Amino acid sequence: MSTAQFLVALFLTCLMATSKANLYDDVQITWGDQRGKILEGGQLLTLSLDKYSGSGFQSKNEYLFGRIDMQIKLVPGNSAGTVTTFYLSSQGANHDEIDFEFLGNVSGDPYIVHTNVFSQGKGNREQQFYLWFDPTKTFHTYSIVWNRQRIIFLVDNIPIRVFNNMESSGVPFPSNQPMRLYSSLWNADDWATRGGLVKTDWTHAPFTASYRNFKANACVWSQSGSSCGSKSSNGLQDSAWQEQGLDSKGRNRIRWVQQKYMIYNYCTDFKRFTQGLPTECKRSRFL
Repeated sequence: MSTAQFLVALFLTCLMATSKANLYDDVQITWGDQRGKILEGGQLLTLSLDKYSGSGFQSKNEYLFGRIDMQIKLVPGNSAGTVTTFYLSSQGANHDEIDFEFLGNVSGDPYIVHTNVFSQGKGNREQQFYLWFDPTKTFHTYSIVWNRQRIIFLVDNIPIRVFNNMESSGVPFPSNQPMRLYSSLWNADDWATRGGLVKTDWTHAPFTASYRNFKANACVWSQSGSSCGSKSSNGLQDSAWQEQGLDSKGRNRIRWVQQKYMIYNYCTDFKRFTQGLPTECKRSRFL
């Protein structure tokens, strides 16, 4: 086979693998009474919220470490009071959880991205950011990298937050509970926008968020154990996430985001932690 033939064959193989990615295969609508829909032959998913109910979906697989990517277009216009979520979570009182939550706004105000990490049922590790673009105009990629060393939150592949594994210092880290991906669109006007001062305007309902291009390069969990080292759920192999951290470019980018767009960091909230900041805040540079 010539080099040109090989490249054509490789391109066709990649194209076939990509075409297999289908939301019908990867996720299922779990609540909302038809307010959640999978459209365009499995290439698009929408969640809607009205004054009667929101909606949500979850991944069919559970994962124990991996990289999860999803393109999302958030609720446009006056979305005050609404919350769009995208998160990993295990089950039970001592659950682990890794959260993206997008807090709605009055038209013209920026969306707030709320992040949190729960381990063994304990959260209270919130960081919040404004976005440097309008997330309602087009799709943007939101990613969670979860490996044994750290958790990385990324927006369009730009890191905005890192939570390092500091179990050796007594800080619980999500490391042994498989988690499923969840997403929902729901009403939280008692707290979501300006601390609950701005309520949901139902004349703008239904509110709709859109999703596409779900990818999970991850260890799929089952009763027989983890699939780590085998194919990911989208049929491709990519183990780079297993050791992923921040190189010099990544450190510069996260510094830029945290200096310009971070609006809340639990690690600087001395009023909240009157007995002293959490251990990880004293030991880790990027959290």
